[in-house]
Amino acid sequence: MNDMSRFRSFPTPRGDRHLGEAMRRGFIGRCPACGRGRLFRSYLKVVNTCKICGEDLSHHRADDAPAYVTMLIVGHLVAGGVLFSEEQWPHSSLLWEALFWLAATLVMSVLLLPRAKGAIVGQQWALCMHGFGGGGD
Repeated sequence: MNDMSRFRSFPTPRGDRHLGEAMRRGFIGRCPACGRGRLFRSYLKVVNTCKICGEDLSHHRADDAPAYVTMLIVGHLVAGGVLFSEEQWPHSSLLWEALFWLAATLVMSVLLLPRAKGAIVGQQWALCMHGFGGGGD
């Protein structure tokens, strides 16, 4: 017999929280609820509450996910770029090529990391995860 009662039932997200829109707002560094307030007070520090709509954002639990997403994207771009540059310029200096791709990796990582964190906070808000409107909202 197939007994599905042992599995935890997950609540359906509220209809007024659109996942794509919340992730886009987070990606550009805006509050996932209203889209006008700032999401970050410094490079990666999320504000506790939105100054515009008052949404409590202290429940986020992004943890290591933004770093993993950033490494996945930057790693694929840099690996493809290294292979492409080796194919196009086979006799170029390895030192200059390594320095260029190291700098490109650093710049892409620094630019992408807060955007990935914002998108993940937006996802958590839209899906009512970690206290974002799950119980008393």
